[in-house]
Amino acid sequence: MYLSVFPDEKVDHKLNQIGIIRYFHVYCGESFMLGQLSKPKSLCILRLSAIGDVCHAVAMVQQIQKQYPEIDITWVIGKVEHMLLKDLPGVEFVIFDKSNGLQGFKDLRATMKGRKFDVLLHMQVALRASIASLCISAKVRVGFDKSRAKEGQWLFTNRQIAPQNEPHVLDGFMGFAKAIGVATSTPSWLMPFGESERNWEKENIPQDKFYVVISAAASKAERNWHPQGYAQVADYLIEQGYQVVLCGGPTELERNLAAAIENNANSKLLNLVGETNLKQLLAVLESAKLVIAPDTGPAHMAVTVNTPVIGLYAHSNPKRTGPYPYQNHAVSVYEKCISEQQGKPSNELPWGMRAKGELMSHITFDMVKAKITEIL
Repeated sequence: MYLSVFPDEKVDHKLNQIGIIRYFHVYCGESFMLGQLSKPKSLCILRLSAIGDVCHAVAMVQQIQKQYPEIDITWVIGKVEHMLLKDLPGVEFVIFDKSNGLQGFKDLRATMKGRKFDVLLHMQVALRASIASLCISAKVRVGFDKSRAKEGQWLFTNRQIAPQNEPHVLDGFMGFAKAIGVATSTPSWLMPFGESERNWEKENIPQDKFYVVISAAASKAERNWHPQGYAQVADYLIEQGYQVVLCGGPTELERNLAAAIENNANSKLLNLVGETNLKQLLAVLESAKLVIAPDTGPAHMAVTVNTPVIGLYAHSNPKRTGPYPYQNHAVSVYEKCISEQQGKPSNELPWGMRAKGELMSHITFDMVKAKITEIL
């Protein structure tokens, strides 16, 4: 297997120079070809994380399955993300546990030994993912076009998707489906959860009122709105006759933020932060009338079950990363912040440029209230 050019002790977060040269000469001899591929029989997808991104990728996978129902699909995915997507119909999952360091690469290599795919869709630009891609044998290795192939991803592929003009992340993923001849349409999802999770939702949330979910915490604290704002929103929703359910993961950051929201609210909230697994959370989001969240995984999970989302954005452009197709529902101060920092509007800056600093306080209660009134 070609990864043997890398001694075990060298398969780490960097590649040795000799290995890179051998890899490019032997496996990327047909580099940088463009154009559409013929129908593959076997397909490997490499997208490890994060929750929102794998939700986007599901829409792409299911578009491929509609057009090529007999295709064999293997997906190399992260450990946490697999908890959400396991049992996805027609997909074999291979877990890559990045927390295992070097052992994670060895395990992936052992799992993939002797296997050969018609096509690899290398859908993650992180260098760790590119190194992991060396464990996957495929004649055609599709990556992002060079403008989006950051961290040298283009060096690990021999074909690129077509360039796109200011795409949403999901549209970028759909470019991979187009590269193998799939005629894409409006994204749709069939997520792998069912009666067990829906029964859990019914048993743990009172069913006498409609409810709105606030999933307050993003993975990075700077993307979080302040608890006073969330508390004002919760009080307003309860005045309008809705229940408010706080959702999120079990981390200290998420629990502390939820507790601060409860402490600032004048009304009783239902706090389920840390109490759901990912599939149970899907059931909760499915039954909600609305989800309010910053740039975080549950916002994109809600999209997969057709629940409208108000995204709160300051650091990234919701036209690129907002809940799809609810970008117009976003409460965004991104344009204001990026223009002040860069001295230019976003349309004169590189697509995807992030604003920096503590910016979420620019979002006001009145902005969020206006969107709630518009949607509910």
